[in-house]
Amino acid sequence: MKLRHNLKLISAFLMPFLASNATFAVEIEEIFKKMSELEEPFELRDPFQPPKFKRKESKIDSIPKTDGVYTNLPQLYVEDLNEIRVTGVLIGTERRAFVKVGEKGSTYTVKEGMTLGSNEAEIKAILPGGLILAEKVVNIYGETEYLETVIPISK
Repeated sequence: MKLRHNLKLISAFLMPFLASNATFAVEIEEIFKKMSELEEPFELRDPFQPPKFKRKESKIDSIPKTDGVYTNLPQLYVEDLNEIRVTGVLIGTERRAFVKVGEKGSTYTVKEGMTLGSNEAEIKAILPGGLILAEKVVNIYGETEYLETVIPISK
């Protein structure tokens, strides 16, 4: 009997405490909900990885490249191959020629394999006497032919 009486007393004292703990737990849960409003927490950046910055277009991206090799040679486009004047030739491991377009045009450096003109005339050889160009032309029978043109050094 005494045990039952003790249990009643203990339960009478513990009931308000347990009830207050339940409301306290609800209050704590409300506080955490207010503090953390992350909808997609896995979309956040990993704090242990370095930050990723957006890459700006650099100057090297705007430089033209040929077969993966960057070049600073200006591209030469000529409407008429008769306007080309060869002003000089460099003979060495890589043969290069200096070409002037028109009477008062600027000077360009060309090398073997480059294309010129509207017919895509390719520079086949650079010789001490001038340039040899090969143009792809369609003849009257509809067949493609290669027309070779020699441009001597101008005097």
